[in-house]
Amino acid sequence: MKTPADSRARRRLITLIATGTALLVLVAFGVYGLLTGPAKPSSQPSPPASSATESDTPGATRAPSPPTAPVVRGSRDPQTFAGNVALALFTWDTTTGLMPLDYTSALLDVGDPTGQEQAGLAADIATYMPTRDAWIDLRQYATTQTLTIDSIQIPSSWNEAVDQAHPGQLPEGAAAYTIHGTRQRDGIWNGAPTSAKREVAFTVFIACPPEETCHLLRLSRLDNPLD
Repeated sequence: MKTPADSRARRRLITLIATGTALLVLVAFGVYGLLTGPAKPSSQPSPPASSATESDTPGATRAPSPPTAPVVRGSRDPQTFAGNVALALFTWDTTTGLMPLDYTSALLDVGDPTGQEQAGLAADIATYMPTRDAWIDLRQYATTQTLTIDSIQIPSSWNEAVDQAHPGQLPEGAAAYTIHGTRQRDGIWNGAPTSAKREVAFTVFIACPPEETCHLLRLSRLDNPLD
């Protein structure tokens, strides 16, 4: 015969078993959680921010590089240097962001190191370059200019000038080269490529002292070279 005490003990045992079972379930889920990590949310999380810079991302738009200032290639050979000057004088591109002054500065950089001819040389170059306003107009048509050199020769009149010059009147290693060539301008007109060619002639006055790189002295007027 079961006593009231036995009934209370049985109920306590059932309670303990139930409580123990619940604890085991919680512990089991706790261990499972440690193994699998937190539950995944129902919606996909946003991808983590990439540490790569914009320039490292495929397809990303890179910032445009600054325009490169032109350079006149130096040389100790008079004829080679005269040709380099001619190409620098006639080669420009209005679409790069450079202005006529940038091309003028490149030529002045190889000018007379004493500075005596710099002002005159700057005035000479200005007659070959478009003005700033003309440059801005040409930029609308993506205008570029190049030169094809046909001949480089020492004019016969230069030899006479050297013979008649007083001592010290000409710098050491002075020389003159008359250049004949074809100037070509290319651009876009009404959406279509267009080009125009023109024959040009001019004289480059330079000085090439012994064991030194040549430098530019002056330029003749366009189409009025020494013969």
